[in-house]
Amino acid sequence: MLSRIDEIQGMGFHLDLVLRKIQKAYLRKFDELGVDTTIEQWVILYQIHQLGENASQRDIVNENFRNRATTSRVIGGLERKGWISKTRFDGDQKRFKLELTPKGQEILDITLPSALALRKLAVKGVDASEFETFLKVLDTIGDNYEEN
Repeated sequence: MLSRIDEIQGMGFHLDLVLRKIQKAYLRKFDELGVDTTIEQWVILYQIHQLGENASQRDIVNENFRNRATTSRVIGGLERKGWISKTRFDGDQKRFKLELTPKGQEILDITLPSALALRKLAVKGVDASEFETFLKVLDTIGDNYEEN
């Protein structure tokens, strides 16, 4: 495969192809479950769930790979859907506190089992050492581009 990388328009093409397949699987599953959400919305919903009572918009922005404006837009969309609430922390008027609403928790309860199953599907047939090598190679490639 490495000898063919340039023939198939570079490794970015291959990574994009795999990413699109993953995204399509998630969106198809969400649609089957009757949940109207994007992957970005779901990821942020899940992050708020993981962070619990201390979930702040600043934390979500810092943990996401999107810029602040994009993350704020997605958070606004979740708020308009009624899946999250956005208030200020007591005693800290600079930070926004994000919480799942009952509807947001219901959406997460519906989708999380399928999302976890899709994560398992991703590594089916890949042993732990192969996956570790895969992540190490991705990190190295990313570091190579950061250095430029």
